[in-house]
Amino acid sequence: MTTTPLSADVLVIGWGLAGLVAASEAASAGRRVILVDQEPRPNLGGQAWWSFGGLFFVDSPEQRRMGIKDSLELATQDWFGNAGFDRDEDAWPRRWAQAYLEFSAGEKRAWLRERGVGFFPVVGWAERGGYGALGPGNSVPRFHITWGTGPGIVAPFESAVRQAEDAGTLTILPRHRVAELLVADGAVVGARGDVLAPSAADRGTPSSREVVGDFTITAGATIVSSGGIGGNHGLVRASWPPRLGAPPAHMLSGVPAYVDGSMHAVSEAAGAHLINGDRMWHYVEGIQSWDPVWPMHGIRILPGPSSLWLDATGRRLPVPLFPGFDTLGTLEHLRKTGHDHSWFITSRQIVEKEFALSGSEQNPDLTGKDVKLLLKSRLAKGPTGPVQSFLDEGADFIVEDDLESLIEQMARHDGGELLDLDRVRREIVARDLEMDNDFTKDAQLGMLRSMRGYRGDKLIRTAAPHRLQDPAAGPLIAVKLHVLTRKSLGGIETDLDGRALSADGDVIPGLYAAGEASGFGGGGVHGYRALEGTFLGGCLFSGRQAGRAAAR
Repeated sequence: MTTTPLSADVLVIGWGLAGLVAASEAASAGRRVILVDQEPRPNLGGQAWWSFGGLFFVDSPEQRRMGIKDSLELATQDWFGNAGFDRDEDAWPRRWAQAYLEFSAGEKRAWLRERGVGFFPVVGWAERGGYGALGPGNSVPRFHITWGTGPGIVAPFESAVRQAEDAGTLTILPRHRVAELLVADGAVVGARGDVLAPSAADRGTPSSREVVGDFTITAGATIVSSGGIGGNHGLVRASWPPRLGAPPAHMLSGVPAYVDGSMHAVSEAAGAHLINGDRMWHYVEGIQSWDPVWPMHGIRILPGPSSLWLDATGRRLPVPLFPGFDTLGTLEHLRKTGHDHSWFITSRQIVEKEFALSGSEQNPDLTGKDVKLLLKSRLAKGPTGPVQSFLDEGADFIVEDDLESLIEQMARHDGGELLDLDRVRREIVARDLEMDNDFTKDAQLGMLRSMRGYRGDKLIRTAAPHRLQDPAAGPLIAVKLHVLTRKSLGGIETDLDGRALSADGDVIPGLYAAGEASGFGGGGVHGYRALEGTFLGGCLFSGRQAGRAAAR
């Protein structure tokens, strides 16, 4: 079946957050827009819908109320120290980084508030660093949780798209998979591809790839906002850089299978320049979902700073690779051990205060904007409901009342044969001996005591320092951790209008890119490392830039 050729002023490929923002901006400018995606319509909003909803702001009212002194100057120092830009092809990413920082310190929050987006009042401290002032990490807390999490940030842009659809200025075409960008006289003039069979698959679950027809859409401007490669482990391994060691033989997926990177090759065939493909952002605190939605579904633990972190053999991770401090540094260290997993050793008291789970579905209080449930789950004694479910059902959790029983069960667990059990015992006992004084030579204990000087950490994020073996804090808990795929930090090189560039640096007329497909801006706005809360924000900013430019 061949559908009747369609035309629009602007064609948007991919309906994640960047695509929704770009489409809504173009439609609000009076342009006729077509929005296509290979998935069924329930997936509108893409990966962003599943997210925790973290956003990076600079000198926000929330920060000031928490006593945090932030500035564009400090955030710029942190961003560029974190990014480590060191390539010729970082020219545009550097410009994007500066523009995004100014957006985050300027109109970003007001722009979102005008659209009804609200924020949890306690600002989180992600990627704490632990190096010098010019090294990686956030100097101050900047992680703002959207009230409503991922669905809350998607909602206003989904609503704008639906309103434009109702008004007849925007057309949404699910199950349309782009196979080729159309090029005429050096300009991209639209796309063609396959129409896939209708599917009743729920959000996030795999859908059929049966082809039932084809389509052609011509457009004055085409925006690629199709996401990254995190659901395609083959591409992840093929892009894996030697500096991070060997790619894991076993990984979990932090994104649905449809995040397959298919539009990268399609865009490159039309002349787009792909850069920084070896820069990626994967987590090492992944746990197997006990109630999976997509294949190899993993959930990331968002840890506070107190758990003891051991590699697969039982050796403690070096300073400053503590929970929540340096994602990429920890990934690099663990990959060079030659093993695909590591361990948290912790206590129930730490888990109930410090373990948050990434994902809208893992935070029903914040996602549902339920204040009563929020107070009960975050401030009352005991873990949140979703965390308790993992303690009860999760394959990666071991709960025991005493140290010897815990070590015995770890040894019996898959991968436990690699542990030096005497080493595990010594690490835990040695750590606990350091708790008898308020001062210590243990850098992690010194840091967590320092963190409790921040009100937000003391209130809901960092447990009072205690011995792991303290019966009053127990039982003891061991958590087996896996590598969890998540984000591509490279992508289609673009200028500040989101216009795709060729390998020669020339603008490709008619072609734009936004979101993860463009490395969240320019082909890699984060450089090597992300400061967190910057992925959704990168989609917002790059989608807005591309949508407005394509409408001109």
